[in-house]
Amino acid sequence: MRLFPVVLAAVAVAYYVYTPLPDNIEQPWKVMLLDTGFRTGMHLSSLKTWLGYGSHMEYVKYFMEASNDLLIRLFGSESSQWPGVKVSDIIFAGVPVRVYEPPAGGEGHLRRGIMFIHGGGWTIGSTKTAVYDMFCRMMSDELNAVVVSVEYRMYPEVHFPVPYLDCLTAAKHFLSREVLTRYAIDPERIAVSGDSAGGNLAAAIAQEISVDDTMSVKFSVQTLIYPALQALDFKTPSYMQNEFVPPLYLSYLVQFWLQYLAGDISLLSQCLANNHSSLQHSKITPELRARLDWTVLLPPKYKKNYKRVIVEKVSQGAVKEVPGLLDVRASPLLAGPEVLAKCPRAYIVTCEHDVLRDDGLMYTRRLQDAGVKVTSIHYEDGFHGFFSLISWPLEFDVSKRAVRAYLDWLKNNL
Repeated sequence: MRLFPVVLAAVAVAYYVYTPLPDNIEQPWKVMLLDTGFRTGMHLSSLKTWLGYGSHMEYVKYFMEASNDLLIRLFGSESSQWPGVKVSDIIFAGVPVRVYEPPAGGEGHLRRGIMFIHGGGWTIGSTKTAVYDMFCRMMSDELNAVVVSVEYRMYPEVHFPVPYLDCLTAAKHFLSREVLTRYAIDPERIAVSGDSAGGNLAAAIAQEISVDDTMSVKFSVQTLIYPALQALDFKTPSYMQNEFVPPLYLSYLVQFWLQYLAGDISLLSQCLANNHSSLQHSKITPELRARLDWTVLLPPKYKKNYKRVIVEKVSQGAVKEVPGLLDVRASPLLAGPEVLAKCPRAYIVTCEHDVLRDDGLMYTRRLQDAGVKVTSIHYEDGFHGFFSLISWPLEFDVSKRAVRAYLDWLKNNL
């Protein structure tokens, strides 16, 4: 009988850790453990909030930062792999940034420039997060590039459009002749890049800079890694297919969107049902709906047997509007063709087991239709967040392949 509590506890832990995963996800137990860590942080944060000990997302951020510090303490920082890269924390026009400068020498006098915007649902993450810091060091060293990683403000301190405006301000400063001269950056070889929420911000910044006639220097390329590009339709095939695939469950994504747009969190269930973008929403014109019509924009293999869901009338009555829902600065997929046509050529990464897959694929098609050259890279065995998992113990072969392909493309196209 003494063993019974132990067995019961082991079963409970196994039940909590185990998550059904698609067959072709590499190292499923490692994915489950990653997911368990994230869910544990979310659950503990929710419990503390329920008990009256502060904001839920403040605790999530604290948990993620503590986990990052623990990983560095346990396994060490891999910055020693790139000892020649100089790292400086400075201010660009009032916005904190971390600048990575490559070792002296390299290919020619002028260097590439890359603005990188980290992901994290506009809520978590930092330029100092181990995986992002390592990735920026790697880019700087391998590409002989000056990399600028933006420390934009996030929820719960701010909402949209503040993160966007922070990144835009930093981008304009980065593209100024003064800064390009100071860091010996070639004005014809500058990229803007980001993953997930950072991909959202990178796409929005690329659009704005492209149409700004006051900017004499513009981005040469944009590299978007599983970007979040719209919040109107949460019933695309990838949202339905991957609703419960970790680590980015659909409910988490919608929560992140509502927080970013200063929407009421009580609308989460309404958004999951697409009630927030019903035909009762008179501001969503047929033209806008066409810009994210996945039945037209997705290749046939991704549509499968899914049907488009447009709610005609919300049975519960009027749904509160979500601020910024139709703002192209928040949802770059809604931009008109005249804006997209001016955007820089793109490298867009998507993965099969990710709710955001269709956002990236639809944006690829819309950019191509507007005449922009796009390199679309899709990983059938990829999952959301995999791109930054390249260092032991959080390493995957698909992640290493993806990062290698990304770096090689930039070497050849920037």
